Amino acid sequence: MFPIRDDNPTRRAPVVNTMLIVANVVVFLMQIVLGDRFTYAWSFVPRELTDLLNGDGGYGAVVTMFSAMFLHGSIGHIVGNMLFLWIFGDNVEDNFGSGPYLIFYLLCGLAATAAQYTVDPGSRIPNLGASGAISGVLGAYIVLYPVAAVRLFVWPFSIFLGTFPLPAFLWIGIWFLMQLVPGLQSLGQVSEGGVAFWAHIGGFVAGLALIWFFRQRPPRPEYRAWR
Repeated sequence: MFPIRDDNPTRRAPVVNTMLIVANVVVFLMQIVLGDRFTYAWSFVPRELTDLLNGDGGYGAVVTMFSAMFLHGSIGHIVGNMLFLWIFGDNVEDNFGSGPYLIFYLLCGLAATAAQYTVDPGSRIPNLGASGAISGVLGAYIVLYPVAAVRLFVWPFSIFLGTFPLPAFLWIGIWFLMQLVPGLQSLGQVSEGGVAFWAHIGGFVAGLALIWFFRQRPPRPEYRAWR
């Protein structure tokens, strides 16, 4: 079960959202060409930031907090992230405006990295992916358009019956619980890689908080109508 689109038109073209998707794809192609050494060099490693804060490391750890937002670990990883960004990011940009939306996106990504760092500051496992920033976009979307219809493809029923609509607050709420429960279960355990649940949680909470500083106007009434 995964979303494929929403019934939520925009007033203007999502220029920044499209550029973010293109940037992520281009960087992923660079990862394929340049290999693991490139990916590791630009990923965020929590231990490197800890070393910097202790006076023993370089400022590269700060740079990778930004660069890691554009890296991905697999084709499935980037396809899933870009699908979510395509579905939900255009409406958030439409409300915020392009410039503020870019700042919002990056701040949510930084908050996601900070959250994951806080739960395991000594980890040497590379952190990478746009999902923390995109989680912030979901946090903004659920506030702006709680009852917009999100169209879900449910295997195998959608092959015969088409997509199934759910209000955004329900779908995003389910998604958040799917991050929160395993995130809480992971506390105190030795990290062995996998999904950075606390990055998702941190990005989402940041989106909920930051929207009140970036929101430009209330959604149009028809955006709220869900059937």
